[in-house]
Amino acid sequence: MKEQAELDGLADRARAAGTRLRVFIDVFAGCGGLSLGLKRAGWIGLFVIEKDAFAFETLDHNFPDKGPLRYYWPASIERRAWDIHNLLDQRAGALAELTESIDLLAGGPPCQGFSEAGKRRADDPRNQLFEDYLRLVAILRPRLVLVENVRGFQTDFGIGKPGVIENFAAALRARLSEDYMTTSAVIRACDFGVPQARPRFFLVGAHRDSFPPGTVDEFFAALQAQRASFLAARGLSQAPTARDAISDLELARNGSVPCAECEGFDEIAYGAARTAYQEVMRDGHVGAPPDLRLARHRPEIRERFASIIRACREDGRLNTTISSDVRKAHGLKKMAIRVLDPLSAAPTITSLPDDLLHYSEPRTLTVRENARLQTFPDWFAFRGKYTTGGDRRRREVPRFTQVANAVPPLLAEQIGSVLLRLAGSAQAVDMLGEGVTDLAQRRAVQTELSAELNHPCLIDDDRGLPALD
Repeated sequence: MKEQAELDGLADRARAAGTRLRVFIDVFAGCGGLSLGLKRAGWIGLFVIEKDAFAFETLDHNFPDKGPLRYYWPASIERRAWDIHNLLDQRAGALAELTESIDLLAGGPPCQGFSEAGKRRADDPRNQLFEDYLRLVAILRPRLVLVENVRGFQTDFGIGKPGVIENFAAALRARLSEDYMTTSAVIRACDFGVPQARPRFFLVGAHRDSFPPGTVDEFFAALQAQRASFLAARGLSQAPTARDAISDLELARNGSVPCAECEGFDEIAYGAARTAYQEVMRDGHVGAPPDLRLARHRPEIRERFASIIRACREDGRLNTTISSDVRKAHGLKKMAIRVLDPLSAAPTITSLPDDLLHYSEPRTLTVRENARLQTFPDWFAFRGKYTTGGDRRRREVPRFTQVANAVPPLLAEQIGSVLLRLAGSAQAVDMLGEGVTDLAQRRAVQTELSAELNHPCLIDDDRGLPALD
């Protein structure tokens, strides 16, 4: 009841200011990268649906029940990790009470159910997530939907096999089409100020009863149009590199200290920021951030990594899977190893720490370095195990996986700002093409309570930053 009273109070204040709150639910929320970006754009989070205990612990820690980043959980839905199927079955009445009151349902079914070519079956339990998502949409009838997934979500599989969904993206558009106008695209995070390539499928839908025809047609054009001004307002480059993101965390410069969290491990010592990107990611955080724990590589492993880094430099294969010659020379069966290119955006990070090596140091990256490549601010702390293995990989989402699976918050904020303008516009189709030229214009279409509700990610225009060596 307390949460509802506080949310009602915010809504009353917004109405008095001539605007209204825009409320979202994050489904399959993971550790909260999409939520963080949407909240920073001005959206109000009602609650999240995330079944993994580790990922929900991360959510619960970073979005506490007080403060500007909180969720306003309904009293009828407990604040805990929820499996979407169980929520639909056990809280059907509570969800029905929210029908047509949600502005945005964000998030899409996890990619694991769509990524194994030739193995899709009508009775695959992972496919049930797709059906549960559509069932949730049918109950809530949100004004807008936002779906993110891997690029393979729109790839044809299992053609001609009875009962198999051949293309999940096409199936989703078809199932939504009666009630929603949709548009979709594959976009790269590195085109929006994220130091990581990361191509991803996005779909935006607008309910036909809430918006005029053609509302979403120019959504992705509007997203592109606001990119330069959005990043410039934050002192960010449109094309940050891996070095821009993590060069302040180099062992050669900072050294290491005993890990504060894990006995028997070392962590990277925290030094001064060296780039504008690093200043923005620090986001007011004081002291060393969490998740700097180093892997305990044996001496022979470090020597192997150093040799691989040298070979990739000489062969011009940075950011690219190591060659067959390098694998043979080192007796490796693993094919996915890549070495970061310091002067380019990183390749898409994965849930396996040893898939990616540092650009100059013979080691894998820390959780914090991966989080930097994903644009998580340094105060954002991850919870749960660092890694897992064997059959547990099907059941657990440890820290490396949480980071890898997330929508980059910086990209999510840009998407959220366009969605917010769309949601708040009586003539949304006319406003979409205008672009957001500066922060003042962006704030003008948000609630007047944005300063209270947002966690800003800004730096002073005149801040002096040390040059890189």
